[in-house]
Amino acid sequence: MNEITIREARSADVAALVAIFAADELGGHGDTTAPEVFGEYLRAFERIATSRDQTLYVAEREGQVVGTFQTMIVTALVGRGSSSMIIEAVQTRGDMRGQGIGARMIEFAIAEAKGRGLRLVQLTSNASRSDARRFYERLGFKQSHLGFKMALK
Repeated sequence: MNEITIREARSADVAALVAIFAADELGGHGDTTAPEVFGEYLRAFERIATSRDQTLYVAEREGQVVGTFQTMIVTALVGRGSSSMIIEAVQTRGDMRGQGIGARMIEFAIAEAKGRGLRLVQLTSNASRSDARRFYERLGFKQSHLGFKMALK
């Protein structure tokens, strides 16, 4: 059975999610599976899980977490007060890439946004990830903005 199931993440998933993030060589977020910092991830999970405007999802195959993404709903005055979805932290377990999991996760997020009547979905990807850029373009995304970041820590 190769079916992918998308569901909201549970606290029991946090260790598997951290392992996926820590294995990402390009992410540069400093994620680690070191036990002494695991509590930081659990606290972040609780903040996300109790937020009305954020949802953390997992993709499962045969009971194993094989991918994840997070959505955030943002409402702005621009666009006559419309709301949009930001898709963040899209990750597929390294040994599972190329099997349609990422596409399934993004399609799920888009369907959620459409179901809520949102104006658009948007995401960012590390500029060095040319494969990811092609992946998102294949799914219908258009490169439209230039992003900037400022590290504070």
